[in-house]
Amino acid sequence: MYQPRLRGVSRLHMVASKAKSVAEYLKQLPPERREAVEAVRTTILKNLPKGYEETMGYGMIGYVVPLKLYPRGYLDKPDMPLPYAGLASQKNYMSLYLMAIYADSKAERWFRKEYRASGKKLDMGKSCVRFKKLDDLPLDLIGKAIAYMPVKTFIGYHEKYRNRKK
Repeated sequence: MYQPRLRGVSRLHMVASKAKSVAEYLKQLPPERREAVEAVRTTILKNLPKGYEETMGYGMIGYVVPLKLYPRGYLDKPDMPLPYAGLASQKNYMSLYLMAIYADSKAERWFRKEYRASGKKLDMGKSCVRFKKLDDLPLDLIGKAIAYMPVKTFIGYHEKYRNRKK
């Protein structure tokens, strides 16, 4: 199956699961990883703006703009929902992908500043926050980052970026 590369998501370190459901994905994780991923997932679900949906995609738990809201799909693929966030257990760490933080430079600056203020060390790529244990994440900030962008606003950023590339 074709799996396009998400912007800011490196395939080099991905350990893609073949799980078909979130429950199956979680069941496959070692207990210490499962506990951390479940805690982050709970924070995401508690703060996820209305309209986004939880799915499995790219071998990880995903939070997407469903096709019923954005039928054009990611990269103009009408069978691929637009990714908003992702949560994965990789080989050497766990990852949280925050596409809204990647899409909005003001949001990224805010996120980095708040992360520093939390006293925790930020290990971040373009959209990927890497962590080895749950205590590495300020969960309240993760909740705020997830809640940051309503669906319509996120679609607007995506459209703006797509049009700039043409």
